[in-house]
Amino acid sequence: MQDFCMVTGMVISQMPVGEYDRRISILTKEKGKITAFAQGARRPGSRFMAATSPFSFGEFKLYQGKNSYRLLDVNISKFFEELREDFEGAYFGMYFLEIADYYTRENNDEKEMLKLLYQSMRALEHKGLDNRLIKAVYEIKAICVNGEYPGVPADETLTDGAVYALNFIAESAVEKLYTFTVSEAVLAELIKVAEKYRKRFMDKPFKSLQIIETLC
Repeated sequence: MQDFCMVTGMVISQMPVGEYDRRISILTKEKGKITAFAQGARRPGSRFMAATSPFSFGEFKLYQGKNSYRLLDVNISKFFEELREDFEGAYFGMYFLEIADYYTRENNDEKEMLKLLYQSMRALEHKGLDNRLIKAVYEIKAICVNGEYPGVPADETLTDGAVYALNFIAESAVEKLYTFTVSEAVLAELIKVAEKYRKRFMDKPFKSLQIIETLC
């Protein structure tokens, strides 16, 4: 008897396999981060070509084999086309995908990380939000979701505005994260704290971050 499953999630990475196939990682609501093979996804005209690209969010029908999943069908509800066409925004998005990939595991409950990733991608598409603020919020909230956030740093002298913003990020639901703006001075403080905690809790170099630091 064949074993099928439906999952909702976002493609966070892909790599070519063989002549026409792809191996993709999907951060899902039901099964955490999983790897699936998409046969013929790189073949010209394949209906899986766009659907297996990073940022693609939707429903994936998978065949669950003994050691791996195989993509059977897909219904993408959000491609994040505007983000893909924004050179700077796309690299911020790729960086967010790298952090999600770093933190998540198969068969873990990763619903909050998936929500954070989705809402952060939507924020990057919002022209009225500063990408630097979105990045700082995402980094801090990702650490919170993973249960590592130590609170407002006691060894930093921060303004009341920065302390308020940090507490708001830590305590707010993901859906409300990107509903505020800050002054340039407070943003500089948030960026400093986010960088400090990222280096402390994320022991990995991120390729997209290196490009972002060059761009900004």
